[in-house]
Amino acid sequence: MSSLLTRDEYGAIARSIVMPSGAFIDGKACAASGGETFETSNPSTGEQLNSLAACQQADVDLAVAKAREAFEDGRWSRCHPSERKQVLIKLAKLIRRHQHELAVLESLESGKPIFDIETIDIPESLHCLEWHAETADKIYDQVAPSGDDAVAMIVREPIGVVGCVLPWNFPILMLAWKIGPALAAGNSVIVKPAEETSMTALKIAELASEAGLPRGVLNVLPGPGEITGKAIGLHPDIDMVSFTGSTEIGRRFLEYSAQSNLKRIVLECGGKNPCIVLEDAEDLDTVAAHATQAVFWNMGENCSSNSRLIVHEKIKDALLERILQHLRSWPTGNPLDPANRLGAIVSKNQYDRILGYIKKGEESGAKLVHGGKAREETAGYFIEPTIFDNVSPDSAIAREEIFGPVLAIITVGSMDEAIRVANDTPYGLTASVFTANVKRAHRAARQIRAGTVTVNCYGEGDISTPFGGFKQSGFGGRDNSIHAHDQYTEMKTIWIDVSDSHMESSTD
Repeated sequence: MSSLLTRDEYGAIARSIVMPSGAFIDGKACAASGGETFETSNPSTGEQLNSLAACQQADVDLAVAKAREAFEDGRWSRCHPSERKQVLIKLAKLIRRHQHELAVLESLESGKPIFDIETIDIPESLHCLEWHAETADKIYDQVAPSGDDAVAMIVREPIGVVGCVLPWNFPILMLAWKIGPALAAGNSVIVKPAEETSMTALKIAELASEAGLPRGVLNVLPGPGEITGKAIGLHPDIDMVSFTGSTEIGRRFLEYSAQSNLKRIVLECGGKNPCIVLEDAEDLDTVAAHATQAVFWNMGENCSSNSRLIVHEKIKDALLERILQHLRSWPTGNPLDPANRLGAIVSKNQYDRILGYIKKGEESGAKLVHGGKAREETAGYFIEPTIFDNVSPDSAIAREEIFGPVLAIITVGSMDEAIRVANDTPYGLTASVFTANVKRAHRAARQIRAGTVTVNCYGEGDISTPFGGFKQSGFGGRDNSIHAHDQYTEMKTIWIDVSDSHMESSTD
């Protein structure tokens, strides 16, 4: 990974950057068929950034037709797996070469701190693409124990045309999570980026073409969810949709599947994730560092944010004191300044939503111990990192996904109570447990209903471990790991009769 640049160097890139504006269909940039556009803005300044193609039904139809044509003629789907691997590795190299440009583009659109994009998002995206590229020629199919009279093969085949609908909080990383396994498996892909953050997907599609990905295999369609996203969900010639976003919109894709061709749906949705800290947790300063990172990373705009801190009453005050100390090293400001750890909220709608929840928290009787205000000295959408203590488990800020820099502290008196509170949610994406007792750690990890449970740390695992949720946090599959690769394939049984009986009867 290349080193961080200075604020002035990032500013110079921002002033000179060429922003993509068209859709990317069949290997080239193009306007929407009807000329429709929408505006994208910089949430740290409120200024307009670009005017982008707003794809309509006709554009989706064209992209699907080109993707299907590419899939059926085998220009990618029937390539040798090692050829697909080499193209994806070249794409990763091109992304690395354009890393600073992509990081600035993403920061301008999303308000994300350049520090996070350069040190977390892009390195992990590259690792994801390279990892799945390497799986392309290393995954073996199976032979069933069918006896001597038959050969029964269980093989994977690419599923076909895949729609990937992305969120705005991790534009490059979520793109990699989707296209890495989908392309490695041999599919044609149609990406619908979030309206707020479309330009990095468009730029990466250009780089994919430069890397040698055949035309029609990767298409990017910016546009409104209620038009472009819906058209993808309902399209009868799309075989699968992989969606990351809110539970509310995830439900719609299940409905679209039922209303159309029963396409496969994989959902990674919301979370209201617990961080349990028991009274025997060791090194509260380290615990506080993990808890701070867990809730304030990416301004809390993170489905795996540990936004509920469920802490034993004996150590709550000491832990809170250390969290407040750690917040001193989390400055908020210009996202292009690598010294800042908190940037701008992605949009005015999300900004207003977060402030509304902060107001609900104050009205519920919870104790506001830090933050709680917007930074009105700037033109952009900045909110202070906010901490509420003495939060009731039944309050809105404890039960509803805020998707912002807001921590709700809930005090408990035992591990059993902590697990009960942790599981009292319709979500089940991630969780963390801090304890020095390995038996309690194992018991808690087993009893918490979540797709990923970390012990004595905060995280999501790595590329080798599946990521997804229980309950209303997920449906139909997982991102990352070999399981993600498999979900973009169909499983086929090939049964070959090799018995001698037919030959004997033919010679009689």
